[in-house]
Amino acid sequence: MKKLLTATMYAVLLAACGDSNHRPVSRTFSAEVTRTSHGVVHVRADDFTGIGFGLAHAYAEDNICMLADSLLTVRGERSLYFGGEAPLTPSRNGEYSVAIDYLNMHRFEVRNEESDFFFKAYLDLDQLRAGYAAASTEVRDLLAGYVAGYNQYLRDHRNALPKACRDATWVKPMTIDDVYLLVAEKVIHASGELFPQLIVAAARDDTPRAQVAAAMPQIGWHNEGLGSNAIALGGDATVNGRGMLLANPHYPWFSTDRFYQAHLTVPGVYDAMGVTLGGLPIVVIGFNENVAWTHTVTKSWHFTTFRLPRDRSDPTGRTYLVDGVPERMTERVVDVQLRQADGSVRTRRKTFFQTRLGILMAAPGIPIGSDDVLVFADPSRNNTRSIEQWIAMGKADSVPRLQAELGRVLGLPWVNTIAADRDGNALFMDSSVVPHMSADKFMSNCLLFAPLLTFDGARSACHWGRDSDAPAGIFGPGNAPRLIRRDYVANSNESYWLSNSKQLLRGPPPLGFSPLYGPVDAEQQLRTRLGFAQLDDALAQRGRLDLSDLRKLLFSNRVLAAELVLPELLPGCAAASDTVMRRACAALAAWDRKVNVDSRGALLFREFWRQAAEIPALWRIPFDPADPVHTPRGIAPAALAPMLVQLRAAANRMDSLGVALDARLGDYQYQRVGGAIIPVHGGIGDSDGVYNALHMRGPLTAQGYDNVAWGTSYIQLVAFDNAGVVAHGLLAYGQSTDPVSSRYNDQLGLYTAKEVPRLPFTEEEIRADPNYQRTMIWEK
Repeated sequence: MKKLLTATMYAVLLAACGDSNHRPVSRTFSAEVTRTSHGVVHVRADDFTGIGFGLAHAYAEDNICMLADSLLTVRGERSLYFGGEAPLTPSRNGEYSVAIDYLNMHRFEVRNEESDFFFKAYLDLDQLRAGYAAASTEVRDLLAGYVAGYNQYLRDHRNALPKACRDATWVKPMTIDDVYLLVAEKVIHASGELFPQLIVAAARDDTPRAQVAAAMPQIGWHNEGLGSNAIALGGDATVNGRGMLLANPHYPWFSTDRFYQAHLTVPGVYDAMGVTLGGLPIVVIGFNENVAWTHTVTKSWHFTTFRLPRDRSDPTGRTYLVDGVPERMTERVVDVQLRQADGSVRTRRKTFFQTRLGILMAAPGIPIGSDDVLVFADPSRNNTRSIEQWIAMGKADSVPRLQAELGRVLGLPWVNTIAADRDGNALFMDSSVVPHMSADKFMSNCLLFAPLLTFDGARSACHWGRDSDAPAGIFGPGNAPRLIRRDYVANSNESYWLSNSKQLLRGPPPLGFSPLYGPVDAEQQLRTRLGFAQLDDALAQRGRLDLSDLRKLLFSNRVLAAELVLPELLPGCAAASDTVMRRACAALAAWDRKVNVDSRGALLFREFWRQAAEIPALWRIPFDPADPVHTPRGIAPAALAPMLVQLRAAANRMDSLGVALDARLGDYQYQRVGGAIIPVHGGIGDSDGVYNALHMRGPLTAQGYDNVAWGTSYIQLVAFDNAGVVAHGLLAYGQSTDPVSSRYNDQLGLYTAKEVPRLPFTEEEIRADPNYQRTMIWEK
């Protein structure tokens, strides 16, 4: 069906677009917005202004409440509307959440007041404005168009917003500064956003309060994040000799890091399809007619800290020493408005302190002296290159060109890139923003405290270095891990070292890549091991693969932990004489060792393995760096008895809940959609060795696990043939966060059925889609 609508014309808000000095300019916005099956958005325009305009209009139609709510976060206005003590908006009624998932994963309980102070202090609008003033015209046009599109949609639909934000005073127009902040929040996911409480705690509180000050937050951080799988096949491993790609990011289902399916076209300039991330106005994982790419969260570290000595001659304590020379800290005064229980608003003020190495942070337990300060150094803090990077990637016509653009822009904040092209090249590259701390500085006395990467800031020789082909303070492409192969590259969030099982990647001699890029010769997580094992096995058996083979690898739902331990654990059950153990062993013996919705025994193994995996000296054959895919393995004789104890305990827990030991997985692992319960397949991932990772919100109860928290979200399978690109895609939770929308969770059934539909890419394919709808929007 073809549908043509015209929008009412409005004057553009002055803040919505302007030149680099923020003066208002006259501008016309127009775009063709087409939707195909499951609400997939195709935006076509004459320039990047129109692309941003059309995409924002479509995104707001599906997710305006979430986007408006997340704008409060980056503006530092949550306390003004919701009070300072409340947490960031959790998911309610299946709608959305703006809780920051990197923080949630590490159990940071961030209140609105802490969030507001952090973002107002940490994100520097002057620096962001300067960065975008120096950006390309395409970037500036894209962002200006995005602002205008959001604002037009809001004006047109103010009286018909979804229930989650209907009549809410906090839903306000967007400014160009807002979109700068929105992008900046995504950029600091794996750096500053990990430590908001510690940064806020280091500020001086300039507002007297009667109540007792809050306790100092403790460090509880590990270098972990959300996960992903990626496989790029080269021409030597595919049936037709061209490249193929599997993209399988494991991201949140309800937060601002949800994906959104979009196809953006400026004829003759840019034509890429895939997904955007949480309101970002560009395709971040996707493909064009010649190249397909995806990202996985890196094992790299994206920050350091420094210990700086105070200058004792300064009684204010605001001077520090570098090479014995005093330098004065700068101050930033931040006001946050807090709504009180009676509806009144009061203002609280804090002063944050900045050195040339970074912002002060308070970290109890870090070994610094009483006259020292600790600063947090983040090279992504003012990184305005990410949008430029994704535009350049979408334009690339080959893997070599894509690699060159990654090295030229250096805008990716915390992800690896895995790509394949029409010519049969496969690429792995970690071109993320990594602090320039070379290996020799780790081998010297510069590193003072490894857990928080604390270096000696008193000596300039221990500060970040610089490469001639990179912005100050980060590594350039010549010092970044990369690998091009004709068979395959793959990654499941481990370091660059294992990107191909036949060619373990090491840095240049004598010291290799910086340790900040991740470890070498390190034991791999079970999810990574299964990914390489099943790919190597498939290639050994078939020689060359096609897209259906990649789909089978993704949805194999094998549990590697079970494959490793059950052959030796089950014979150990023979001596069990009690009823509980006989029932438990029988359930595991009959289990298919998978996590399909019909698998019986998967629940028992998961509950058992959660504890059994922590048994010391578990493996009989130790890890071998020469064989990271197949070691360690085998149960150590001394570990068998403790494992049987854990199996009995897991069975007893399930009995106490009234859950059968051979219960069907889909009866207890599901997603609630309205009044319906949709069984979902998948497993935890790293700990149990399931490639198709899916994390539920809570522990097992008599009713089952709570809804999905994060895991397999967007799936992209891409190949190339003589006619063009062949792409299949799936967004497990659908395009919309509004429960009454037809696009809310409408793809969940496809995920459950392991179906990944064909994506229309050419104009002919788009028009042939049975759910084709076309809208022209404009504003002058």
